[in-house]
Amino acid sequence: MRTILPGLPSPCLQALATGYCQNASESGGRRITTYITGNAFTILSPTPTDTDTDTDPTHVLQTVYDDDPTPLQSIALDESTGKIAVVTEHGIGRVYKPSINLLLPFGSPEREARWVLQGTFTITPNNSSPSQAAAQPPPPPPPPISLSWGSDGELLVSSTALNLFQTSRPETDIHLSWTQHLPNPAKLALISYDSAYIASIGHHDKLVKVWRRLSYGGGSDDGVDGARFDFMYLRHENIVTRVEWRKRPRHEGQTVEDVLWTVDAAGGIKVWLGKGLRWGWVVQVGEVMAAAEGAVERGERGWERVVEVANKNPEVVVGMDGRGGMRVWGLENVGWEGMKERNGGKGGGGVFEIVEGLLHVLMRFFDGRVEVYRSDIAALFDPDPKRKRLERVAVWTGHSAPVKKVVRNFSGRAIVTRTEGAGQSIIWKHELDPAKQTTTLKRQVMIQQEGHIHRMCVLRKGRFVVFLRHERISLWDCRGSRARLLAEQGYDVCGKPLCLLILPRLKVEDYTTAHIATITSEKEGIVWEVKFPFYRPNDPTVVPVVKEVVNGSEKTGREGYIREFVKFKLEDAGDLAYVLPVDPAGASVHVAGFLDVFARDVAISYTHSGRVEFWTARVGHEGKGVEWLSTSSLETGVANPALVSGSTIKKAALVNADRSTLTIWDIRGARLEYTQTFENSHTIRDLDWATTPAKQSILAVGFPHRVLLLSQLRFDYLNKGPAWAPIREISIRHCTPHPIGDSVWLGDGHLVIAAGNQLFVHDREFEAFTSLIPATELRIPHRKGKARQLDLFEVVDRLNGPLPVFHPQFLSMCILSGKISLVHKILQALHKTLRFWAEGDVVDDYLGIDLEEFYAGDGSLNTGSGHPGEYLNRRQSFDDGDEPFSEETAVDINERLTRIGIPQLSGHEQIQLVDIVECVGMVETQRRSLDENGAKYMLAFRQHALRKGRANEIHISWREINWAHHSTSQDVLVDFVTKQNHGRMLWEGAKESGMFMWLGDNAAVRAQFEMIARNEYTKGEDKNPIDCSLYYLALKKKTVLQGLWRMASWNREQASTSKFLANNFEDPKWRTAALKNAYALMSKRRFEYAAAFFLLADHLGDAVNVCLNQLKDLQLAVAVARVYEGGDGVGPVLRRLLEGEVLGIAAREGNRWLASWAFWMLGRRDMSVRALITPVFELLETPGSSDLKSKLYLTDDPALIILYRQLRQKTLQTLRGASKVTPRVEWEFVLHSAGLYDRMGCDLLGLDLVRNWEFFHRAAQAATGLGGEINPLRLLKRRGSLVVADMPLSPLSPMTTPMSQSQAQLGLQQQTVPAEMKTGGNMPKGPQPPPTVFEEPDANSLLDSFGF
Repeated sequence: MRTILPGLPSPCLQALATGYCQNASESGGRRITTYITGNAFTILSPTPTDTDTDTDPTHVLQTVYDDDPTPLQSIALDESTGKIAVVTEHGIGRVYKPSINLLLPFGSPEREARWVLQGTFTITPNNSSPSQAAAQPPPPPPPPISLSWGSDGELLVSSTALNLFQTSRPETDIHLSWTQHLPNPAKLALISYDSAYIASIGHHDKLVKVWRRLSYGGGSDDGVDGARFDFMYLRHENIVTRVEWRKRPRHEGQTVEDVLWTVDAAGGIKVWLGKGLRWGWVVQVGEVMAAAEGAVERGERGWERVVEVANKNPEVVVGMDGRGGMRVWGLENVGWEGMKERNGGKGGGGVFEIVEGLLHVLMRFFDGRVEVYRSDIAALFDPDPKRKRLERVAVWTGHSAPVKKVVRNFSGRAIVTRTEGAGQSIIWKHELDPAKQTTTLKRQVMIQQEGHIHRMCVLRKGRFVVFLRHERISLWDCRGSRARLLAEQGYDVCGKPLCLLILPRLKVEDYTTAHIATITSEKEGIVWEVKFPFYRPNDPTVVPVVKEVVNGSEKTGREGYIREFVKFKLEDAGDLAYVLPVDPAGASVHVAGFLDVFARDVAISYTHSGRVEFWTARVGHEGKGVEWLSTSSLETGVANPALVSGSTIKKAALVNADRSTLTIWDIRGARLEYTQTFENSHTIRDLDWATTPAKQSILAVGFPHRVLLLSQLRFDYLNKGPAWAPIREISIRHCTPHPIGDSVWLGDGHLVIAAGNQLFVHDREFEAFTSLIPATELRIPHRKGKARQLDLFEVVDRLNGPLPVFHPQFLSMCILSGKISLVHKILQALHKTLRFWAEGDVVDDYLGIDLEEFYAGDGSLNTGSGHPGEYLNRRQSFDDGDEPFSEETAVDINERLTRIGIPQLSGHEQIQLVDIVECVGMVETQRRSLDENGAKYMLAFRQHALRKGRANEIHISWREINWAHHSTSQDVLVDFVTKQNHGRMLWEGAKESGMFMWLGDNAAVRAQFEMIARNEYTKGEDKNPIDCSLYYLALKKKTVLQGLWRMASWNREQASTSKFLANNFEDPKWRTAALKNAYALMSKRRFEYAAAFFLLADHLGDAVNVCLNQLKDLQLAVAVARVYEGGDGVGPVLRRLLEGEVLGIAAREGNRWLASWAFWMLGRRDMSVRALITPVFELLETPGSSDLKSKLYLTDDPALIILYRQLRQKTLQTLRGASKVTPRVEWEFVLHSAGLYDRMGCDLLGLDLVRNWEFFHRAAQAATGLGGEINPLRLLKRRGSLVVADMPLSPLSPMTTPMSQSQAQLGLQQQTVPAEMKTGGNMPKGPQPPPTVFEEPDANSLLDSFGF
């Protein structure tokens, strides 16, 4: 549903026209209403509303802007042809004809009738004859020009002369057929429907001149001697104000007598006279019959009387006295001798039209509005004086020039609009009618003021407005019917004013005082103090006179003033490009008076380099002027942005310099959430923020002829889904050709779009079929009576907010958090719910599980990687009498999910839930041999395999590689991956699983690599040795490769290659030959084979570079280096690859998972832990990456903190790395991760994180080592922690001595781990410690443990 303010109606006499046009629609005739607004005219046609029992009178068919900027003066509509004629005050006229594009789909809004230019004509108002030359501007005041349509497309144009134009001849465009000079300019001239008569009146004229047609001659091209007329006078006692001819009959072939109705200033209506009438109009016979038919169809009360009256074929005359009184007469047989008068009743009025059997009265006021009233014809004829006869259904108003800027107040209950050059500003009030569920903009007051306005702001819900001009600032009172200038103040500041900001009040209760500020391009600013006249906060209209006693005498209260409060300089704003006020978002913010990062933001600034910063301010604290504080900032890397918009919840949208790319940022979280590039023809013109009551953001992106609404989405790190998505597109192209000037959100989610002279107000409800997200995915319950309607806030809430605990994303995050037992409990509860489910049952979001079980500390998150069997033990801890979760349970759940649709899940989400349940059941069969990290990897890989055909990911992510890398059951994972590849592991399968990244045992690496070599050789029927050359040469098994080449007799390279491989490549001569062959293969783009020859030449580094740069395969480069160099450590080439390339990629992409894995491979386990919580470029001490991908929200992941908690106390190195993370950084990262959980819809997991997180023990005595080195063991709080000693010990260190008491108490394991159990690089072996005996600790050691 929407409300349209079609534009400010012109105050001219003939600015409004209405009629019933037969050819204005494919489905038959329709009522057309058109009126002038500025240099444009708006065409409206009532259409049925959603309820099909009412009509919408504000449906805009089209808005046509004249090429001439001169305002239009008159408009006329031809009912027979649908043509519209307009003319400017300079005498330039145009005729438009309706056209329907039959190539467009039937029923689409674009297929409705559109009026196109047929031709032009020109008259000279000051001359006696028209001229086809260009019109010269007439001297003021210009004489009025009126238009009237006759039969066969004849158009009467009157001013200082009567002119008849013929518009129905296709071969001659618009042709002049008759002209007649008038001694006095005509105020109004109308031609009868059959062109037989013309009636004209002048200003203050008591005589109506009627011209009778004598001939219908076509005339010559110069058009002065065609038709012939004579004339007569009709005398009136008073000045004639209105004349009207009887309209043409609706049915073809029907004729009626020509009847002229005249109305004089005294209220007299000829053919008859009525006293005391201010307005009057005629409802003619055909209109009465149509209205009667509609009343009978609807069964309105009193329809019998309507039929009785209609059967007598009366003309109905309606008169109004301006005081709420109405008189209705019926005249039978008008034009015949037996004419009778019938008195009808009393009630309300205007110029009329009949739509769907209802009377629509159009009341045009000369202050710039048309009010539309509706009445049923039965109510109009009902003699009951108490019955309500008229109801106002719409007000048509707007601007008379294109709107340039729209500004709202903080609450969104008032806006001010400003035109481009007319100096016209209007204050509007936002009103919501709860009974009709409609939203409107009510015009409060208009301010007409010449000169350019730099900035403006609305204060106190539209009661006051401030305009900032060049060197002047003014305050206006907008409470009355006319705006009143309260105060004006000059100012002097260096630079161009960039904004006008409303600063927070120091005292909330002082509503008569406000402080506003401007900041210039030179970073200088002024704060003004504004004092308002006293008013009652709950009464926006009454302006009371307040008297105060001063020195014993009464004086009237102050009128209000504006004065300069303080000047300031914003030093820390950088290379300032612009400053803007932030868009209000969320619930009303309580002003606490503190200046900190939690205070409400008032401004957003951006620099030429793309640095975005939010600012808050405090005024008058402790006698100070103004204090500014930057609450958040971020270097976005978007240079010279064309548009920037920010909200008070620190969301910012930026548009690049050419207005083609949009980026959305979370400034507080320092992440990029969305980026989209649009075509050049869709340049971005405007950005506006709105927020639901739950603080979920909506961004309106304005283009020239449409507005795209983007909604934030839940973060989806598992599927790497988008964080924003378009949900609705609002197009105004079919309503107006004028581009959008500005748009703004009102309170409650209503959007105002300003285009040309018009304002389009869209509320939150929209048709379901127009949603850009399918309604089947939203699964929003249908509302009674509004099955086809969606609510914008309801859609956004559906796409965000807490997830039900059985949602696949919630279950996946529980698995990553180590809450396997909780997953089992949820699935068991879901199984129980589905077993007893019946049609119409509501599925509880929490499945009846106590919420405390989601965040109660169970120790599952504080363990290390665990050992096989630990998974089972924790699983059994939740079994409380129910049958344990099993694979059979999973199968039964999935069988029921195929038959039962869960309302909270979309179809795609329910498929994902089936995948999750199947994976959990499959992993359950391996629970006795899997540790926790292995289970996470197995679940993730199985899900990846199930959705591989539906996703773009070709291999598993580095997150899952890290889980497997730190697993102690890698042999089980190898078997699992091999089975998933049907027992034939090729390189593509190994790459997809990341096997050679996470395998820790070098012997297992070589064994799997050799298996891949064999499978690559046998994958084809021809068994080509080229396919496996790289793998066998990496394994240094040239002899095997030679044997394979001997059997490849079909290959034309067999002889030469076999001969070449028979040489001794320890000889530098043959190494050089192999190197030449490698470069030759590079030139032929046979890159993999070239890498094999680089290995043959013992140039491992070149082979790795080919894999990395030409084959774009990082995993292959790492695998070849690991296999070729062998050994338990990290070889020089692999080290160079990890340090120079892998870490560089991680820094550029912001990939913390990749960085942590690389550091662990390098033996820098301390850095591996820090990489999980610290940006990679900071660890490498390199500049931040300018690549937007490195700032994308996907570089964050709440699972990072899970791995960090697991690894930080695993070894002495990881403890040392964790000790270098400051408590503040760790605290911020915990809160940041909890916020990510909340954005994902897993708020219960965020609560669990902040409730159960354990910080390290950081006492001053922790630095007990020589040189101030922190003793990592002092950081531990848990006495039973098992820590692996993997740090080289100094000879002076106390740790070289037998294990101390405190070390024994902490359970320090000072021994190396066997190679087959290692999870990363091999560490040097150390001596076994002697057996230890527990000794009672002394008091000092206990005090040390508590930091005393």
